[in-house]
Amino acid sequence: MRRLRGTPSAAIEEGRVRGRLTLAGQFLVLQLGIVVALLIAVAGVSLAQADARFRAEEGRRMLTVAEAAAATDVVRVGLADPDRVGILQPTAENLRSLAGADHLVVADDRGRALTSLGAGGSEAAGADAAGAPLDLGESRVLSGRAWIGVMDLDGERAVVAHAPVIADDGRVLGFALAGRDVPGPAASLAGSAPDLFVYLGVASFLGVVGSLLLARRVKRQTLGMEPGEIAGLARHREAMLQGIREGVLGVDAQGRVALVNAPAADLLRLPAGAAGRGLEELGVEPDTAAALTERGQAPDRVVLINGRLVTVNCMPLGPQGADGSVTTLRDHTDLVAMRGELDATRTATEALRAQAHEFSNQLHVIGGLIGLEAYGEAAEYIARVGGARTRLTEDVAARVADPSVAALLIAKASLAAEQDTELVVAPGTDLPQQDGALSADLVTVVGNLVDNALEAVRGRRGGRVEVELAEAAQGVRVRVRDSGPGVPPELAEAVFRRGFSTKGGGGRRGVGLALIRMVCERRGGSVRVEGAEFTAVLPSAGPGGGPDVPEEEGGRG
Repeated sequence: MRRLRGTPSAAIEEGRVRGRLTLAGQFLVLQLGIVVALLIAVAGVSLAQADARFRAEEGRRMLTVAEAAAATDVVRVGLADPDRVGILQPTAENLRSLAGADHLVVADDRGRALTSLGAGGSEAAGADAAGAPLDLGESRVLSGRAWIGVMDLDGERAVVAHAPVIADDGRVLGFALAGRDVPGPAASLAGSAPDLFVYLGVASFLGVVGSLLLARRVKRQTLGMEPGEIAGLARHREAMLQGIREGVLGVDAQGRVALVNAPAADLLRLPAGAAGRGLEELGVEPDTAAALTERGQAPDRVVLINGRLVTVNCMPLGPQGADGSVTTLRDHTDLVAMRGELDATRTATEALRAQAHEFSNQLHVIGGLIGLEAYGEAAEYIARVGGARTRLTEDVAARVADPSVAALLIAKASLAAEQDTELVVAPGTDLPQQDGALSADLVTVVGNLVDNALEAVRGRRGGRVEVELAEAAQGVRVRVRDSGPGVPPELAEAVFRRGFSTKGGGGRRGVGLALIRMVCERRGGSVRVEGAEFTAVLPSAGPGGGPDVPEEEGGRG
């Protein structure tokens, strides 16, 4: 292959391609083969038509010759008088020469030839021929009826005409036979050879020119590649398509699946034999199908497909996607699984950094008060700061029995204090310890809702975030309220879409709320927003499973 030139396998492949006929050569050979086959067929038809035409024309002419001979008085006298039969041979030869026939035979009323069959006969030959029976076949000439047909004469096939010789009293005296030898195929072909050669030359010229033009057009459409190169490219594409871990989906201009590999089929839950069928026919939801085929969409668009966050990149083919599109699908959940441990470390690091920063500020205040010899104020400040932290820790420990969720809330409190925001546990909070899968999902939901609330009140004086966790009939209910402006009613549904954010910037904005909805729906629960209050419900007996989804920063939406 030309793209792999320089490698041993490429050299072998290139040698194979050179050893074969080029596309133009293959078209030329094929066209010439077709031309030769057509010429052979035309020659056969021409020979058959010439043979039929020869039989028809010569049959009529031989009948005229036979009738003229039968009407000759000399022939009638020779047949009527046995003593004068010798006059028949020279008469027949003269008539044959004048008419240009190959055979002219006079026979009696019993079908015996009285003259020779061939040309150049004599009286002796006629006498010797007397009494030789003729094969009349289907002829009814002895009954007084003329006949035209083909029969064997002297070992040769000939077009023959029989004409009866009738006496004045109406009696059949015998008959005259006129014949013309049928030329063989070689003779007929030799006669039409000049025309056939002309036809062959013209057809060959047209075939060569046509094959070159056709090959040029086809090579332009195949980007200059030969058939062997196209086949190799198709094999490499198939191997590459099935070898990559990302899902690949090709859709033609009519919306039918042109190609799909195993990862894409698994993500979209496509049945076997999906190629050639439309996405809607395969059971793909309309919103998902639109996301997979939408032209001009932003790169790395994340779509919720079958309960999984999938990164979608759609590449249109041809001008404005006239030839369809190729879409790659990357399971975002797999990436989340690989980042799980790193995200846990990052959360702990950020909490420690916030605490260290807060403690540093508090120590500076205490040092300053001691330097001012304001010992009473220093003691009061220490009691106030320590009491606030102790009260939060005591509230979390008393109301949240699940250790993962409790540790998360204490860490988030440090982050809230760093941005001068108060994080409190609502009085109605009462969360027993949960099983491992539900505990992990609660960490995801609570962490992302708290991060979302902290982002909403960032930069506001007196910012406050309140968290409430409790068991309900539907499962564990999580409520997070903040003192921010809240979500407008018209955006209450849009904020849960992946990539939606009311704040500018890129990065990981617009991911957290989409992850929350995915986790809740995966367990059979729900999530909603009313103003500045988010409520999520996670059933205790939900299916759960799957890799833990990390916390994401997203701001309001």
